[in-house]
Amino acid sequence: MKLSEHKDLKVEILALPPKEKDKLLLRLVAKDKVLTEHLHFLLLEDESNLRDRVSNIKELILQNLKGFKSAKNVNSKDVLANLRKLAKAVNHNFRVTKASFEDVELRLFLYNNTITDFKSGLFSSYKNYDELFAKFFIKSTLITFRKFGKLHEDLQFDLRDEMSNLLEKIFTGNMAKIARELGLPEEL
Repeated sequence: MKLSEHKDLKVEILALPPKEKDKLLLRLVAKDKVLTEHLHFLLLEDESNLRDRVSNIKELILQNLKGFKSAKNVNSKDVLANLRKLAKAVNHNFRVTKASFEDVELRLFLYNNTITDFKSGLFSSYKNYDELFAKFFIKSTLITFRKFGKLHEDLQFDLRDEMSNLLEKIFTGNMAKIARELGLPEEL
């Protein structure tokens, strides 16, 4: 049930005494973890906390990807699973902070540090993990590219090199064909 569909309910909620509203608000906030974190961020944290959150996620990304860079038999299935987990952490950070610049910055950092070259043929042919990885990577890059385009041009300038590096990584690697099929531009 949406509140916008019940205008009478909205009027009655606004007419409640402040103490009753506070009780209801606290009960609602307690039921939603992301909302609780978002309110904590808005009310109790500042710019330095946002920088700390970003640096912690970057450190998490580097720690998770370090094992893949030193491994000899890196495969797309394992990297895809790890990439999805890390992308989930980046998405959660955005839902909590609503910080668009930092969201694009973290996405670019994640995708630029992800390994994209694998040895083929490690798994049975019923599922082509290399192709699944490439499609996920390209679609995620497309989302990042669109978010990048919505940033103010001064902020875009700060991230331009990272975005260019990511596009170059894709189009000089083995994902160029899929990137063209999905409509990813080759350059900014």
